[in-house]
Amino acid sequence: MSRKPSSRPGISSGISRVFAAAVVNRQFCDMLLQDPSIALQKGYLGETFPLSKEEKDLIVSIQANSLSDLAKQINRTLLDIS
Repeated sequence: MSRKPSSRPGISSGISRVFAAAVVNRQFCDMLLQDPSIALQKGYLGETFPLSKEEKDLIVSIQANSLSDLAKQINRTLLDIS
């Protein structure tokens, strides 16, 4: 079964980097869940994330209690968009 490519190229690369940073660093993960705006602004290890305004707005708008919950909500929203 093939999956339809995203009509917005690169939409997942920045989000993937956010999740990779959250997985490897508990402090960043906690900040992402508690204050996603600050977490995205500060970045991880001096690097910011290549996110569109829509992606940033999406991440900031979600209130999640765990990284898993955040991922589910983002995935659900992105599937609804495509």
